[in-house]
Amino acid sequence: MKLHDLHPTPGSHRPSRRLGRGHGSGRGKTAGRGTKGQKSRAGGNLPAWFEGGQTPLHVRTPKLHGFRNRGRVEYAPLNLGRFSETAKGTLVTPDVLAHDGLISDTKLPVKILGVGDAPKGVTIHAHAFSKSALAKLEAAGSSVQRLSWPDNAPIDLVDPPAEPKKKKKSRKAKPQAAAAAADEADDDATAPADADAAEELAAEAADDAEPEGGSEPDA
Repeated sequence: MKLHDLHPTPGSHRPSRRLGRGHGSGRGKTAGRGTKGQKSRAGGNLPAWFEGGQTPLHVRTPKLHGFRNRGRVEYAPLNLGRFSETAKGTLVTPDVLAHDGLISDTKLPVKILGVGDAPKGVTIHAHAFSKSALAKLEAAGSSVQRLSWPDNAPIDLVDPPAEPKKKKKSRKAKPQAAAAAADEADDDATAPADADAAEELAAEAADDAEPEGGSEPDA
């Protein structure tokens, strides 16, 4: 075997097309590139997303800028004023609201907002309540029950824990300054006592110096 005897296995190598080899080859003259134009020139290939110079699709498409909370819950809001004339003792639930046409459907959790007058003496079951709605319902003598989503199970309302009181920061005196102030206070407190003791000692010394009997000696 010699080098000129080596050749690929039949079917493993497909011979390349021979372009520009005369009219009889089938691919002569323009070699399958058409007549003139950018793509008929060497190096004239364009990317697949090129649109002839107009603004490309990926540029003219609007972009969603900004932050979007993936955990945000979308509620079906409902103001208190929508059922302010509800009869006393009525039980209001999401199914009742949907049946009465106050909400479109029950696919979203219901949140009660505090716009309008609150109904008196009713019980409202909903998934969330605003602070103003809770205050108005409590003032009107109505009760509320919070529900979980999506199983609509009742949730016990637990008062939030009271915040611990913050301790006031007191300015601590420096040790040397505090000691000096204490010494000055002790000196001020003991000064009158020391003066009284000195006066008593002087009086006792004077008494000892006087002769007994109190009469002058004979000349």
